[in-house]
Amino acid sequence: MRWLLAIWLVVSVGFLARAQSLPEAVRERLRSRIEAAGESLPLRVGSTPLYATVVLPRFYERRGYWPAWSSAEGLLPRAEELVAAIRDAEREGLDPGAYHLRQLEALLAAARQHPQPALLTDLDLLLTDAFLTYGAHLLAGKVDPVRLDPEWHANRREADLAAVLQRALETDTISASLQALLPAHPGYAWLRAALARYRALAAAGGWPHVSTGPALRRGDAGPRVAALRRRLAATGDLPSTAGAGGDFDAALEEAVRRFQRRHGLEADGIVGAATLAALNVPAPQRVRQIALNLERWRWLPAHLGRRYVLVNIASFELEVVEEGRRVLHMRVVVGRDYRRTPVFSSTMTYLVLNPSWHVPPRIAVQDLLPLIQKDPTYLTRQGIRVLQGWGAETRELDPQRIDWSRVTAQRFPYRLRQDPGPQNALGRVKFMFPNPFNVYLHDTPARELFAKSERTFSSGCIRLEKALELAFYLLKDHPKWNRDTILEALARGKEQTVVLPQPIPVHLLYWTAWAEADGTVHFRRDIYGRDARLARALWP
Repeated sequence: MRWLLAIWLVVSVGFLARAQSLPEAVRERLRSRIEAAGESLPLRVGSTPLYATVVLPRFYERRGYWPAWSSAEGLLPRAEELVAAIRDAEREGLDPGAYHLRQLEALLAAARQHPQPALLTDLDLLLTDAFLTYGAHLLAGKVDPVRLDPEWHANRREADLAAVLQRALETDTISASLQALLPAHPGYAWLRAALARYRALAAAGGWPHVSTGPALRRGDAGPRVAALRRRLAATGDLPSTAGAGGDFDAALEEAVRRFQRRHGLEADGIVGAATLAALNVPAPQRVRQIALNLERWRWLPAHLGRRYVLVNIASFELEVVEEGRRVLHMRVVVGRDYRRTPVFSSTMTYLVLNPSWHVPPRIAVQDLLPLIQKDPTYLTRQGIRVLQGWGAETRELDPQRIDWSRVTAQRFPYRLRQDPGPQNALGRVKFMFPNPFNVYLHDTPARELFAKSERTFSSGCIRLEKALELAFYLLKDHPKWNRDTILEALARGKEQTVVLPQPIPVHLLYWTAWAEADGTVHFRRDIYGRDARLARALWP
């Protein structure tokens, strides 16, 4: 029996020695490969480059190069958990293939059979890179919006992802830790749920095509009306209780209006050219549109604010949100395509009653100079003064004594200022928040523009449908200002600056798809062509 015990001890000790040497062997390989990596020899697993080239070395240095995804017994269950989480990246509108999914599945299958040090080293590097890269994309987006579009300034969320991964390993919460990196705003979750629904619609063949022809309206009948009913039923605009009749009845008319409202169209209940075009956008295209806007959510700061002003440029709307509840809503006019309203976040600190309009040089030479040269009385009729010089040396010139035919865009030595009044381009009030674009919110005398469904008429600033209502709201807690005192000050016609009692965050955003709590999904036309550029960057 002694010789059997001796053999058992020798075998056991040998097995334990080999088991204990496995993590050590992986550790040594990790250290040597990371230390050898540099600009001339980037980190790779086979032919696959690793992306987290800054954070990944930091992560391993902090843990003394110990493997994260295997132990003396081989692969840890957390490896399978991470791969399962990566397979679910489509739920966020992201491509699982961007996180080494195919390579990971192949290496995992091999490591289950033969957990050799070299193989476990490759897996450790690839799994860590997948977590860090996927985590970075959930946290702040896959695409850098500033590089993509100079008119887009993002205030993206940040985190120490090496520390996030370490805590996830220590607590065995790989999937939960990744999910915690997502935007916490309910709007993101609502849109993600919409992505799942529209993906299911696309997978089932999408929705019926409504053929071209004359406008469809209440009282019509025929195959096109039947196709319209099926099309609107597919997206829930026509309730299932509406029946399956072939006529364009009151229920179908209301379904058309609902669809039109969801797509920012004139809600007249008539299927004209614009409505027909929106109806026939294929389901896969709507899926991509939703995914693009999920990416834009990931570019936003962690908190929009307890209360905030939000302008959606693509939908031409402004809303004021307080404690998650919309307290004010209005239409807006945004920049023309060649003078696009930029995307950024800032903080509004004051407003100006009866503002003067200091005409920006670009507008002065590009827009007003041709009008002045055509009609020398234009400036006087519009209440616009011509100034030269600055400070104490400022002089006001008589526009009738200037030879405007000799003035050019390259030689324009004047400043133009429009006095407060009914013609002033800024209306009765403007709202100021610091930004590098010189963009602000303001009133406008051109009220007729708010009746249009697409409102791209400004030079970049945002014109407000209900500017006074916004002023009343912002000053409602001011000890010296209320509705009556504001109206009295406006009636005096003198320019006056009023500091807000509480600064308020302002977010100028660009969403072409968003969802509401009840599941309603809205789509808008990509007025600035930003969706196409983002799609090329997100899915190269």
